[in-house]
Amino acid sequence: MNPSLPIACTEHDHNLCVHQALQAADALCSRQGVRLTALRRRVLELIWQSHKPLGAYDILAVLSQEDGRRAAPPTVYRALDFLLGNHLIHRLASLNAFIGCTHPAHAHQSHFLICRVCHTAIEVDSPAISATIHAAAEAVDFRIEGEMVEVVGLCAQCQAATK
Repeated sequence: MNPSLPIACTEHDHNLCVHQALQAADALCSRQGVRLTALRRRVLELIWQSHKPLGAYDILAVLSQEDGRRAAPPTVYRALDFLLGNHLIHRLASLNAFIGCTHPAHAHQSHFLICRVCHTAIEVDSPAISATIHAAAEAVDFRIEGEMVEVVGLCAQCQAATK
């Protein structure tokens, strides 16, 4: 395994990713005094099933199959709002989908590299990107209310597959 590649771009035990994400969510919710209900936990688990963004209706479809009855969209959206509000997931606006946060314990801006072929999303924690955005905004007296950078291209595996 190439240690310079993000884990999303390497062969790895993905069950460990899911397990670690759920453990981090449990710890964070406990520290913040909020409840990670069974539904919220299951939605988070579904989002972490891969490193590919998952839409709300995809989550809804899985929950409906598991439950044997149609899950209500507002229920899923409330769970997603909770997970977003507690920084356990990110919303990728360009895809209208959600991805697990790799660093939920510390506040950071969302920067993603998204493969246009396999749809893997790689979270990049780069203070330099944020600093550049904030400097550009300050130069034109612009007040930033949210920051989301999404860069589309080809991941290493998809590049290798096209050679």
